[in-house]
Amino acid sequence: MHHSILLVLGLLFSVFMLVMLAQRIKIAYPIFLVIAGLGISFIPGIPHVGLDPEIIFLIFLPPLLYEAAWYTSWTDFWKWKRPIGLLAFGLVFFTSTIVAYFTSSFIPGFTLALGFLLGGIISPPDAVAAATVLKGMGVPKRLMTILEGESLVNDASSLIVFKFALLAVITGTFSMQEATGQFFLVAGMGIVVGLVGAHIMYVIHRFLPTTPAIDAALTVMTPYILFLAAEQFHFSGVMAVVTGGLFISWRSHEIFKTGSTRLNMLGVWTTLIFVMNAVVFVLIGLELPQIIESLGKYSVWQGVKYGAIVSLIIIVLRFLWVFPIAHIPRWLSSKARQDPSPGWKGPVVISWAGMRGVVSLATALSIPFYLDDKGTLFPERNLIIFITFVVIFITLVFQGLTLPFIIKLIKLKEIDDILPEEEQKTGIQLILDNTALKIVNEKSSDDLMNNELVNFYKSNLEADINVASKRLESLECDEIKHQEIEKYHQLLLDIYTIQRKELFKMRKERLFSDEEIRKAELQLDLNELKITGGGH
Repeated sequence: MHHSILLVLGLLFSVFMLVMLAQRIKIAYPIFLVIAGLGISFIPGIPHVGLDPEIIFLIFLPPLLYEAAWYTSWTDFWKWKRPIGLLAFGLVFFTSTIVAYFTSSFIPGFTLALGFLLGGIISPPDAVAAATVLKGMGVPKRLMTILEGESLVNDASSLIVFKFALLAVITGTFSMQEATGQFFLVAGMGIVVGLVGAHIMYVIHRFLPTTPAIDAALTVMTPYILFLAAEQFHFSGVMAVVTGGLFISWRSHEIFKTGSTRLNMLGVWTTLIFVMNAVVFVLIGLELPQIIESLGKYSVWQGVKYGAIVSLIIIVLRFLWVFPIAHIPRWLSSKARQDPSPGWKGPVVISWAGMRGVVSLATALSIPFYLDDKGTLFPERNLIIFITFVVIFITLVFQGLTLPFIIKLIKLKEIDDILPEEEQKTGIQLILDNTALKIVNEKSSDDLMNNELVNFYKSNLEADINVASKRLESLECDEIKHQEIEKYHQLLLDIYTIQRKELFKMRKERLFSDEEIRKAELQLDLNELKITGGGH
């Protein structure tokens, strides 16, 4: 056990080094994760570290789904619900069905139920992979919202398909009519459980005397509680997690009122999801040699061939689905025509951004080893996992590396009437400063005469409002003004860097308490966040 833990930690450390390299050369880190997973499998004498498939499903999927829901804007999600729904439900069922019939016809020994199982596993694209690849590429807001919203809901719909297909393989029976009815019941009641559980967690966060640490711990527990509660009643734990995540995220401004709570949660969740992504790919690296040895009647090259064919199928299917749903609703509905046309460039990007990732891998690894208590092996389990890995490898590496070039080639631009990011930031700050100034004038008018601190605060607010107003004017001016803003921001970032070094010197010289120095560091972080938005 100690040796296995040490091995996994060592491999994780190596994977983290690769991710740092990915950031240095500006390549999306999920691409390096899948390459790392493959590389681990080639290490001579690598031991097999096996985990119970049900444990893999339970440990990894609830937080991955919850985190995706947490960072989804409900307003944007609802605005683009039609294309998101058509992709998240329509494309999932379309892909799963075509993959099921194709694979059952060209892979020897593959049944239709196994085909649906594979289809459910590989049908959902990975939002993390797409967002990482598209970061800083100037992709229109509409496309990012659709991709993130699709990935959130299609994880749920594909996992329900996976569950039904798994049941069909285990029981040997399948009724489309019964499955359809059960799908709506299981999904609908999962949503109900998610909303009830989310309201309970909302009350706990809102009205009980929690601390930032307790709030962060509760948010980590929430997806597991929602998932297990729904599964206990044989409803969709996945839909419960997604629904609960969306609700709590939407009400988060009422629940988490302090900056320290939000920053603490951000750190916890960013670290947790990153490590989980890395662990899943380390696990597949440790499992791959065993999977390859157990392919049985299939050779490695046959497995690669099947994976390549399935990859081609799902890439083509995405194009065949995306272009019609982008334009046909506009022909049928005058309401849909009120939004600017996506043209052909947007659908190309959405079609090519269908990279598969960690959810597909975790789902594949969750397939049970045995059909029953008698020890009957699950048919073609290793082949399905191997094909899934090949599909993830091809879509992540091939599509992930070529997507930035496609975006540059077609010269993709914003298609909706959206204010530039800098203008939005400055406008928000201007409103906040004016609000603060109004409160000071209304509630502290007496203190303005007698309290130097209140008077000083008012003077600073007035200065900030003046600067923000001029900045908004300058944002509408020529390129020279934009360069001046960039230089101004860089000057501030350089100042913050030097100030951090001074704080470090103060800590070494013990001039002030660590608590006060940490507070000063936090303020610097918040100031930097205003400029970089977290991307620095």
